[in-house]
Amino acid sequence: MSEDVLNRPPAREQSAAFKLAVFGAVLIVVLFAGYGIGRLNESPAASSAPAQPAADGHGHNAPAAAPSHDDSGQAPHVHNADGSVTPGGGSGSADVGGLSLTSAGLTLAPKSSTFAAGRTQDFSFAIRGAGNAAITTFAVVHDKPLHLIVIRRDLSGFQHVHPTMAPDGTWSIPLTLARPGSYRAVADFTAIVGGRQVPVTLGADLTVPGDYRPVALPAPVQQAVTGEFQVAYEGQPRVGVTQPLFMTVTSAGRPATLEPYLGAFGHLVVMREGDLGYVHVHPEATLADGKVKFWLAAPGPGRYRMFFDFQVGGKVHTASWTASVG
Repeated sequence: MSEDVLNRPPAREQSAAFKLAVFGAVLIVVLFAGYGIGRLNESPAASSAPAQPAADGHGHNAPAAAPSHDDSGQAPHVHNADGSVTPGGGSGSADVGGLSLTSAGLTLAPKSSTFAAGRTQDFSFAIRGAGNAAITTFAVVHDKPLHLIVIRRDLSGFQHVHPTMAPDGTWSIPLTLARPGSYRAVADFTAIVGGRQVPVTLGADLTVPGDYRPVALPAPVQQAVTGEFQVAYEGQPRVGVTQPLFMTVTSAGRPATLEPYLGAFGHLVVMREGDLGYVHVHPEATLADGKVKFWLAAPGPGRYRMFFDFQVGGKVHTASWTASVG
């Protein structure tokens, strides 16, 4: 018998060695495949779950309801145009939103942008993403999947409304634009794209043909009257420093009993003169000595119109002021 045959391992050992080699090869293939798949699926928010359909309880076609993004009760903050938030009590100016049709890969696409003065007609639009496909899944932020602000370019005619969405992603709401002029529609929402939440604020121009007569911006004051309510604010917005603003609502000389509206005791929308830059500020979760407390850093110097929505007795009211920021 040859020396080669004498030194050859027994058949059982050869079989075990062969199986070990095959297992090792398979393991290497699996590890490399897993690494490649992980790279393809890499996402900063890949764990976010897609939304599931839900009814809105009012007979409308409701958008698919994502896990709630309602941030009431959190520390005071400002929602910025790029989807980030600026904490209250810090420094730095909030970015403005609503200046562009497209941001973060999403586009506001109105079906029509021309209205007749004083006539109610549907305003319909879609939020489109990659491949011009309509987005149909949105997170609920302050009780609504989308907030729509409409205002004339002279900062008059403010409306804060909430369209409903059809299954194909078309948003609609009856809208009345009282006077001729150019208006801005600002859609504030958080879309669910690829399983992640994308907060965006987009804007589009609307036109009402006719004899346009701009309204002069009212002088800066800190008191306003809306219906039976007297509304005042304390504090002064500043550039670069987040400042507290306190809103007080009274009726017949007595404090009004404020009710939660859209998940908070009030909402403050700030619009800048000139470009209609938009900032939406949420208040602290609890009242401060009966006052609604906001934190605001002005995006830059100029004149602003501030709109404060609040609810009493189940009815929403809006107080407005002009603020001059140096």
